[in-house]
Amino acid sequence: MKLKTLLLGGSGTLGSKIIISKFFDNLISPSKKKLNILNKTKIQKFLTQHKIDLVIHCAALARVRECEINKHKAKKINIDGTKNIVSSILKINKINKKKIKLVFISTDAVYSDIGGNFKETDKLSPYNYYGFTKVECEKLVKKLNNYIIIRTRFFDKNKIRFKYSAKNIYSSALEVNQLVKYVYILIKKKFKGIINVGGPKISDYKKYKLYKKNLKSCDKSKIFNEINFKISTDSSLNIDKLKKFL
Repeated sequence: MKLKTLLLGGSGTLGSKIIISKFFDNLISPSKKKLNILNKTKIQKFLTQHKIDLVIHCAALARVRECEINKHKAKKINIDGTKNIVSSILKINKINKKKIKLVFISTDAVYSDIGGNFKETDKLSPYNYYGFTKVECEKLVKKLNNYIIIRTRFFDKNKIRFKYSAKNIYSSALEVNQLVKYVYILIKKKFKGIINVGGPKISDYKKYKLYKKNLKSCDKSKIFNEINFKISTDSSLNIDKLKKFL
């Protein structure tokens, strides 16, 4: 892809896979030390100096437990960081008459914790603080004229560390390499707006069992008893809009 692309959050699970995918030929992924999303001045300077056309924003505090424990940190990184990115793009677009596009990685946790088969037009009802921060981020991103908000859930097949998984908790989670492909396709096809990106509804156990043969199944009650934050029993996504682009 010829667009001069800035990747934020390149050290994370999704960001690191985007880098090694080689889909983006003209990709810059500075370290947090070199470009911190909490420093708006540096963001504006970086976007201008490198003549960025596209920003892929993966930088976030995504660990649900940590977001619940340290809400101030989650707000600062997720919401304030996104606010800095959006305001920087708005300013540069106005001054330089550019049309920098922002790809924002959201979450299926913006929807309710029950029901499933969620459509992009459904009411947002986050059930944990991580989901709440992403809803607030989406509001900020919508101030731009050119953006993609991707509501998704993903995992790395090589980092399934748990021994048990629930046979009655469902999602549309994607293996991260598949998500990278979909992100690339949506950008290449110049999609704009909000879109669910996922696979078919499947239980956590069946999904992870494909990659971890010694995984054991359990009831959702075991998972609920072991965590101190709320998770969804069915976060599956309606992906009819996505299918039109594949």
